[in-house]
Amino acid sequence: MKQVVQNYKSGELAVLDVPVPGCKPGGVLVRSAYSLISTGTELMKVSEAGMSMLGKARSRPDQVAKVVQSVATNGVPATYRKVMGKLDSYTPLGYSLCGVVEQVGSGIDDVKVGDLVACAGNEHALHAELNWVPKNLYAPVPDGLAPRHAAFGTVGSIAMQGVRRGEPQLGEVALVIGLGLIGQLVVQLLAASGARVVGVDPDPVRCELAERLGAAACGDPASAAVEAAVAELTGGHGVDQVYLAAGGGSNQPVELAARLCRDRGRVVDIGKCRLDLPWNAYYEKELDVRFSRSYGPGRYDTEYELEGRDYPIGYVRWTERRNLACFLDLMARGSVDVEPLISHIADFDDAVETYQRLKDGDLKAVAVLFRYPEQKEGAGEAEAPAVTVPAVPRSGRAAAPARAAKAPVRLAFVGAGNYATSMLLPHLAQREGVALSTVVTTTALSAANAQRKFGFAEATTDLDAVLGDKSIDAVFVVTRHSSHAELTRRALLAGKAVFVEKPLALTEDELAGVLAAVEESGNDRLQVGFNRRFAPLLQEAGKRFGTRTGPASLRYLVNAGRLQHGSWYLQQGTEGSRFAGEGGHFIDTASWLLQADPVSVYAVAAAGNEDLQVVLRYPDGSTATISYVTTGSPGFPKETLDLVADGKVLRLDDFVRAAVYDSSRKRWVSSRLPKARDKGQNAELAAFVKAVRTGGPMPVPLESLVATTAATLAVQAGLAGGAPVTLARAR
Repeated sequence: MKQVVQNYKSGELAVLDVPVPGCKPGGVLVRSAYSLISTGTELMKVSEAGMSMLGKARSRPDQVAKVVQSVATNGVPATYRKVMGKLDSYTPLGYSLCGVVEQVGSGIDDVKVGDLVACAGNEHALHAELNWVPKNLYAPVPDGLAPRHAAFGTVGSIAMQGVRRGEPQLGEVALVIGLGLIGQLVVQLLAASGARVVGVDPDPVRCELAERLGAAACGDPASAAVEAAVAELTGGHGVDQVYLAAGGGSNQPVELAARLCRDRGRVVDIGKCRLDLPWNAYYEKELDVRFSRSYGPGRYDTEYELEGRDYPIGYVRWTERRNLACFLDLMARGSVDVEPLISHIADFDDAVETYQRLKDGDLKAVAVLFRYPEQKEGAGEAEAPAVTVPAVPRSGRAAAPARAAKAPVRLAFVGAGNYATSMLLPHLAQREGVALSTVVTTTALSAANAQRKFGFAEATTDLDAVLGDKSIDAVFVVTRHSSHAELTRRALLAGKAVFVEKPLALTEDELAGVLAAVEESGNDRLQVGFNRRFAPLLQEAGKRFGTRTGPASLRYLVNAGRLQHGSWYLQQGTEGSRFAGEGGHFIDTASWLLQADPVSVYAVAAAGNEDLQVVLRYPDGSTATISYVTTGSPGFPKETLDLVADGKVLRLDDFVRAAVYDSSRKRWVSSRLPKARDKGQNAELAAFVKAVRTGGPMPVPLESLVATTAATLAVQAGLAGGAPVTLARAR
């Protein structure tokens, strides 16, 4: 098998072929699926190995003291041989992984071969294809938790033990100094426990990430904003507890802790930082300084770790193994989210290069995972599962009958939020042949406001009454994302034509439920609000570009920008990710331009933010790359698109300017005033109303709506699995 090792004398890193460890009693043999690089502890060790002998001695005075003692006991020659022999040996790296049980040792009855487990320990959870792990250093992975996330179990236990040492109480305010991997986890655990958190780190990207993950405020240690936030949250008293999760040789963290902590507050050291405590500052406030020892009680106790002797729960509630299991459970229930911390996933064979990039600073990372070669079935996520594109049921009824020429199309709106009132209703309120019948909202006042502003005949909170009203021809579903699929399903079953804003569904089960309603009712009169394909400027550019004969390359940059704090779009647990909510817009536009539905999706996320790169592959070999970014300048256009094929280029700049270049260097250019930016909503609504009035086909075939929705769902599956996702067509 292969294992990552390092020679501490020379600094050499290597992936060696080594014997497979035996499966001893009291433990299990685990085949790795993912292992986590500790970008703090491991990189410190890697960096130290590259130092001169003098540098090594300066960085490890504790080891120098042992050498001096050995010289006094054994003499210089024997000590020299002993030290050089130890330095000039390969040592392992790694201590946190997730894998599949391959063999069970005697005395083990809580797991079986094929089970997924998270493993801990710098002697047992190494960056290696196989590891023997004793009972108290592994824990079964809960159902539904991705292996790549379970690989965080050990570092999560370290963070959890630190938080337990701080004993946070509901409503307390905590300061976390250092927002690396451990610090980010401490922030989430504190927030989950009911504490308010202020974070400190010189890296603005890490500060922003911590705020997204639950911190009330974050900033540079030298910034006055940190002290201002602490003063505001604590009424000027200072924080109740400080967690030192920083490393390095600076004494600034402990000095900052004393300055911002309240009288008799608690200071918990989790990281390895300098601890020259300023005596007066700590004495005057009588600060309680505590150390957090690794994963929790049991650490460094050979009887616990190697012999499997547990501590009675009545005496030791949270042991090393119980912390590990607890952290896995928190991730499985969504209380802690490690996905945003994953900066990079590297193949295990590229381990040496990955460490070098981290050491040189070429790879900026919070967390980096090694992904191991695909093993037996059940080995985890070596390849993401396919997402099924459901077959669209055939409608069992004839086309909807055309309405009388003068009879208006009667519409009901379910939801009257910002998008409905700014982008849809203004167009419909002015359209001839349309009657705004009823608006339904969950709060009476919002319904009354929409009725007053747009002239709805009725306002109500009773959805059932609207669905049962046979005079209503079509229902617009413009609510929060999590309700779209269910409301669409109910409206289809009620026999209504449905216009639902994106997304149609957030899960494969929701999508299947919508199609089941189509099959049950025979009603396939459905349109999703993918409006960009209807934009006049893009329509004209597409005509100018003309047909193509060869594969195309499409690039779509979406400069989405940051969301305001408190936006419901950030409620990913219930409303899905931001891309899940609006990514269908861009996938639909690409598919319309390429005149096909995608067959595979590959998605990767940028480090520490919501930026995504999504690559779609189409049947004829065409590709579309969607760069969805939130960290760009607000002064840059939101959407730019390039389509290249057959010696021609189509360029769209934010629906304000379009150009087409052909092989003879001729070009067509069309521009609009910025205030005339038209993303197609009006044309889409006109097409939908016409289809309802005439009984003709819906503006976009249902097969296309389903394919786009499945591709959007595949983006999340691809991010979770770290591999391309096939879009498998159901038969």
